[in-house]
Amino acid sequence: MRSALGGPRLLLRRLREISAEPVSAQTRLDKIVVQIAANMVAEVCSVYVLRADHRLELYATEGLNREAVHQTTMHAGEGLVGLIARSAEPLALSEAQDHPAFAYKPETGEEVYHSFLGVPILRGGSTLGVLVVQNKVRRVYSEEEVEALQTTAMLLAELIASGELQAIEDPRDLALYRPASLKGAPMNEGVGLGHVLLHEPRVVVKQLVAEDLSRELTRLEQAVDAMRASIDELVAHGDRIGAGEHRDVLETVRMVAYDQGWCAGCARR
Repeated sequence: MRSALGGPRLLLRRLREISAEPVSAQTRLDKIVVQIAANMVAEVCSVYVLRADHRLELYATEGLNREAVHQTTMHAGEGLVGLIARSAEPLALSEAQDHPAFAYKPETGEEVYHSFLGVPILRGGSTLGVLVVQNKVRRVYSEEEVEALQTTAMLLAELIASGELQAIEDPRDLALYRPASLKGAPMNEGVGLGHVLLHEPRVVVKQLVAEDLSRELTRLEQAVDAMRASIDELVAHGDRIGAGEHRDVLETVRMVAYDQGWCAGCARR
């Protein structure tokens, strides 16, 4: 994809700069959709966020009626946006209104737009929202444009997951904070009660584009070396706690750590 602003890499750099600005969450989202629309050469860019009640709410837009922000909602599965949220797959159409799932929302003023490209905002396999661009002319979006929008949606996923949108809405209203149900396999009869704790705190990735590729590859190699050294040390001192299955597990982990197939940076060794 080529655009007046230099393509997706420059777009992600600009979005990262916006993410670092000391502005409100709503202002940040408003600036982000303006940048995406300009880079994608689109008249419209909109961000829909999935709420805990399984409804998608329009959180920011460039091109649609601003009065529709936080007023327009739809069920997951309703309309093109809802279809993307439910399927977790991108959707590109040269004539959106001909699609059987199209649902007209008069308050948005979107009836003048024909082309439609939407991608899910995903994080950890869960859908957090939908990112959409639209054009008045009928156009066919390229695979490169779809991939660029998907990459941009990754940054928006981190913005939503960071909890910053709490300043806009009650955090309990977002799908990110809805209760989750986990089902386990019982090993013994009976009832057990307890608290679920995260093993490690969540790491929020704020920089998705490397400014210095060589430096990042060096950091990756150093991290891999440190990981392997740590595992080697565990294996070397495994006899202190006696022989058993734990040593077999450590040996298996070490085999994975030294496997050249999973790490591009390791392949150069």
